[in-house]
Amino acid sequence: MRKPILILALCAALAGCAAPQRPDADPDTIAAVRYRDAGGPSMTLITVVNNRTGQGGHTALMVNASERVIFDPAGSFYADVVPERQDVLFGISPRVFQAYRSAHARETFHVVTQEVALTPAQAQMAYQLVTTNGRVPGAFCANATSSILRQVPGFEGIDVTYYPVKLQEQFAQFPGVETGKYYENDSEDLSAGLEAGNASLNADTGS
Repeated sequence: MRKPILILALCAALAGCAAPQRPDADPDTIAAVRYRDAGGPSMTLITVVNNRTGQGGHTALMVNASERVIFDPAGSFYADVVPERQDVLFGISPRVFQAYRSAHARETFHVVTQEVALTPAQAQMAYQLVTTNGRVPGAFCANATSSILRQVPGFEGIDVTYYPVKLQEQFAQFPGVETGKYYENDSEDLSAGLEAGNASLNADTGS
């Protein structure tokens, strides 16, 4: 009985790491929004952390390789101008990345970003891994992300975990990691943040 109880507890803790699945975008839609950041090949671990308990609510991974994408396993983020395929968000411009952070940061949660520079080969490997992983079940966001990270050359020491903050702590040990924390004090309702971000991106597109 102990294992089922632990799984139920984990699902409750990671309630933000489970969302209805959206239909996969078609290749032409994805190609139309491709974006590569000029900052060079890199990956950024994104951890949503509860302000009250310090526990993790969600894990995602942004990769800048031949294009910049966010692997958002079982994630809640959506925007009309951001196509998704198999839990990967495409067209991650600075404006879209800010909308992603802003949607998750609220009165009850903040967002930790940990960016590390990669070689082009490492970045492309990470890109291939996230874009071919497939959809992830709810509450498996850190598990899927850690499983991918340990396949990237140089990151084989990552232990697979179900817990976003434990993964965050492991990632912090790698040389050259640049950490940032992002806070907002708006409604604790995630859906409100998602709707606001979607409206903002739509307004920017129309301007």
